[in-house]
This record gives sequence, structure tokens and C-alpha cells, in this order.
Amino acid sequence: MRGEFQRAWNGYKRFAWGKDELRPVSRTGRDWYAHTLYMTPVDALDTMMLMGLDEESRATRECLAGHLSVDLDIEVKNFEITIRELGGLLSAYQLSHDRRLLALAENLGTRLLPVFESPTGMPYMYVNLKTGKVRGSRSNPAEIGTLILEFGTLSKLTGRPVFFDKAKRALVALYERRAPATGLVGEEIDVESGRWTGTLSHVGGGIDSYYEYLLKCERLFGDPECAAMWRTSVGAINRYLARDDPKGGLWYGVSEMATGRSTASTYGALQAFWPAVLALGGDLDRARRLQDSGFRMWSLHGIEPEELDYSTMAVLSPGYQLRPEVIESAWYLHRLTGDERYVQMGRTFFDALRERCRVDAGYTVLKSVVTMEKGDAQPSYFLAETLKYLYLLFDSKAPDLEHVVFNTEAHPLHRTW
Repeated sequence: MRGEFQRAWNGYKRFAWGKDELRPVSRTGRDWYAHTLYMTPVDALDTMMLMGLDEESRATRECLAGHLSVDLDIEVKNFEITIRELGGLLSAYQLSHDRRLLALAENLGTRLLPVFESPTGMPYMYVNLKTGKVRGSRSNPAEIGTLILEFGTLSKLTGRPVFFDKAKRALVALYERRAPATGLVGEEIDVESGRWTGTLSHVGGGIDSYYEYLLKCERLFGDPECAAMWRTSVGAINRYLARDDPKGGLWYGVSEMATGRSTASTYGALQAFWPAVLALGGDLDRARRLQDSGFRMWSLHGIEPEELDYSTMAVLSPGYQLRPEVIESAWYLHRLTGDERYVQMGRTFFDALRERCRVDAGYTVLKSVVTMEKGDAQPSYFLAETLKYLYLLFDSKAPDLEHVVFNTEAHPLHRTW
């Protein structure tokens, strides 16, 4: 697995060095914004460290310490920068004890704080790193509730309570606006008025990691309020979103948040993280059954589509974005059960990636799992998450889940306080 990581990393270094991400088919690089934030090196750094690639990790660390700047007049998306950049810097600091990385993280975290200055305390979506100007009042549970691990860790490591307090206030403000009758949250909410503007509920993109962080907040910080919010939320999800199918499988669909009425039978690559969260929360029965459904989705065309209708098994969105979630769930289930079938699952995933997505300069996304037409992108999360979870699945020396919590970008955060 280290060899495949080095292949993807060397492709980035050769054709996109200094850019945020590699386009491996055209052999070019691209930045997310007007200036690079070294997205791939930051995202990939702790993977190198876990894999024992010491020379590469030292060189990358020196590059970031010398060249990464967040004093930039650019508007960034708070959620993405938090999980990738802030999470990556904090994890790499904890693994290396290089205080230059913590200084970068604190500088970045400070520049992100203005997002929380809404009337409700829930964050705006965008912020200018230099001016602090914010915009984007219509947000979603994932972008509001997926901040507490990173900001909380920064708070603990710097001794500045403001980071934890702001993220926790946002998390609670969102939870308090769940539907009274069902306990579900919707897809979109206005952070200024607190009014829901999208009322469908599910565990897919836009909501997913909010639930994940309720559970992981309790595990990382021992926070009893997060534990209580998690228990209430997972009960609502299992009651209103879980769907048994006649073949003995389990899926999680879409419902109206206010009533719990089922509205769609869609499931996809992003929802495939949910077995991992269920397993971490102690519900191994549902986790196993849902992972079997995810594997069935993967096996339909030999690699998973972005989304399908599980009532008909028809593909609704055929792309594959090199996503890690189904692999992440296999690792958690193997780690928590010791069942070798999840390692075999991982080998199926890995073989498919090598066969369908491997190119000369690294790995690329697919436009369609039906036609296997290739796209031209190697997202930074492929090195941060997909290859990391595969490596951990095949490595017996994986981190201890009693002392380490992985953020939603697979950056391990250590409970050192």
C-alpha cells in the first residue's frame, strides 16, 4: 500500500508541486483559490507519518513550514479548510511535535473564527482569511456541526478556550433546532434566522459528518452533552431513516424531517461512512448489515457509484470520486470485531481501484462506473483518507481507538490532554 501512496504522491510532486491538487490524466495541477494552500501536502502529511515514510514527511514538513501562508486575501470555505487544513496541521503536529505546524494551525484557526459571528452562533459558510469578511448564511448540518474536533483540539493544544466554545455553541444551536416530533435535522438552515430552508433528512452529504462529530466529540473530549445529543440523534435516525429490505439487507433512506415520512430510497458513496459510525457507537449488528449493503452497491458494477436507488438497484449518479467511506467502514468493523472478512472486502476495493482508477501519474476519478470512463482529478482526500484506511486495514499496528479519534478527513487526533 505504501507503494501506491508513493505513486500518487510522486505524481503530485512531479506534475503539480506547490498546487493544491493533481490532475493526473492531463498531468497538471490546480489550486482551489487564487493562491495555493498546499492542500495535498497538508492532507497527505500524517499518512506519510503513519506509513513510516520518514524522509518524505520531513521534507513535506519543511516545505509547509517555509512556504505555507494563510495571510491571504482569499475567501475560503470554512468547512473544507477546517477538516483538511486545520485537521491536517493539528494531526501532523501531534505526530511530529513540530511547533511550527501548531503555529500555522493557530494562525489559521484564528482567521476562521469570524464565521461564528452570526446571530445564532452557527457559522457562515465562507470567510476571507485576511479581512475576516463572511458570507453564506444558508448552510447545512455538516458544515455547521463538523468543526468541534478540530477547533476543540486547537483549543486544548493552545490553551485558548474560544476555539472550543465557538464550535460547541454552533453544534448545540443546530441540535436545538431539530424537528420536535422526530428529532431529525434537515438539509439546509439559515444561520442568521435559524429557519430551516431544506427539510429532507438523511445521512448523506450535507448532513453526514454532523452526526459523526456528536459521537466523536464525546470520545475525544469526554463531553457528556455531546454524548446525550448523539444518543438522541442516532435513535431518531434508526427510527425514521433505517430501511430493512426483503433480502435481509439494511439501508438508510430519505425522510421528511418534521414527520419522518419516507420520501426517497437513495443511498450512495457518502452514506457508506455510516457503518463506521454505528460500529464506533457500539451498534455492531446494524453496522454489519449496512456494510453488507454497501458491498452489494460496490459489487453492482465492480466499483461503487456516487448514488443509487436501493429499491431497484438502479444507478442514479454514476461517477466514482475515489471516495474512502466504504473502506473506512470496513476498517472500523475489522478493528472492532476482528472479522477477517472485512480485510477481504478491502482487497476487493483495492484491486478495483488499481484496475479502474490507476494511471501513469497516480489515480483518477471515474466519470461513470458503468462505462469506466476516466475523469481527471486526484483529490487530496485520496491520500488523506482512501489510501490511509486501506493501509490501516492491512496493518496490524493501527492506532488505538481508545486514545485516537479520526476526524472526517481521517486525520488522527490524539487525546493528549
